[in-house]
Amino acid sequence: MKRIASVVVLSLTLASLLSACVSAPTGPTVAVMPREGKPFDLFQQEDLYCRNFAANSVKDTSDAALKEGATSAAIGAALGAVAGAVIQGGNHANVGTGAGVGLLGGAAMGAMNSSGKQNQAQVQYNIAYQQCMYAKGNQVPSVR
Repeated sequence: MKRIASVVVLSLTLASLLSACVSAPTGPTVAVMPREGKPFDLFQQEDLYCRNFAANSVKDTSDAALKEGATSAAIGAALGAVAGAVIQGGNHANVGTGAGVGLLGGAAMGAMNSSGKQNQAQVQYNIAYQQCMYAKGNQVPSVR
């Protein structure tokens, strides 16, 4: 029984470490230039304002990506533990192995799903940032 508890604790620790790899956008991935004649100090103030605006506009999407990665890893570990016990006919000897395999599979699925959400969050961040900077009169690259 102690072995099962230690495997569960280890699985949850690994799941939390793997989900920590998912992060929210930290800045724009598009270039914006100040309009001609605009003081650089003012441009920097507007840049900071627009970064905060963009970060707030994607907060829900970023949180969803973080939760999805952790949830998938935890569910995978639990299903792996159950599968490990069932395969051995109820014997708890392979519960740890099943949990480990389930954790890796769940973490991989969670990473793939949260990666897609992360990309979506970055695109939304860039759009919000560009809109804000354009509204402040700065030069934004056009889509080709």
